[in-house]
Amino acid sequence: MMNITLKTMLQHRSIRKFTSNDIDEQTLDLILKAACNGSTMGNMQLYSIIVTKDKEKMKEMAPFHFNQPIATNAPVILTFVADFNRFNKYCEYRDAETDAYSNLQSYHWAVIDAIIAAQNACVAAESLGLGICWLGTITYNADKFIEILKLPKHTVPVACISIGYPDEHPELTDKLPLEALVHYETYNDYTKESIDWLYADKESHENTKKLLAENNLPNLARIFTERRYKKSDNEHFAEVLKNVIIKQEFKI
Repeated sequence: MMNITLKTMLQHRSIRKFTSNDIDEQTLDLILKAACNGSTMGNMQLYSIIVTKDKEKMKEMAPFHFNQPIATNAPVILTFVADFNRFNKYCEYRDAETDAYSNLQSYHWAVIDAIIAAQNACVAAESLGLGICWLGTITYNADKFIEILKLPKHTVPVACISIGYPDEHPELTDKLPLEALVHYETYNDYTKESIDWLYADKESHENTKKLLAENNLPNLARIFTERRYKKSDNEHFAEVLKNVIIKQEFKI
């Protein structure tokens, strides 16, 4: 039952070091075509993809990606934008209602479309022997990327990936077992006992032990809440994102 597609997906790993080899236009076009061939709400394709290859443009964006090396050392960065601007203009030029999609539901549709396109691009790139890394920082500083990428109203950047030929082969990231993520028929809530069991392997993983020692904290949950994604940071960036969505003329 195993096939090439499944092997590609099951071997996914984040690549943060790339060779100096460029991605040729034919390869990049295949990745972009795969990205644009995914499922989409009403076949409206409510997203745009910004391709960045210019190193000066990468350097301009780098501070807002928190100066991660992968923000500048990859040959290509793809930014996926939740985009209702194009479809709104299509409606306008066809004498259809132009304010039908300036709402939270429409924004939600466009975000989903953009994320599906991004994931398709990731699988396509990896199937062609390239490596990828997800830049989650795109949502933290969405207002800055809107300015740098000259995005119009009714667009919000929601996903970003760096792509290149791997110059490293890291271990696969430890994942939770299927039982932690998959529910049949209805949601089966978690007990303390099930949480202990489901997170046992992750908490005993060598990477976790290293993180605990480095952070001088007793468990992985505390690393997340006190170091990686603190409440104060989350609330700050949530306010930034809310203001961006409103500024881009989605009513929430």
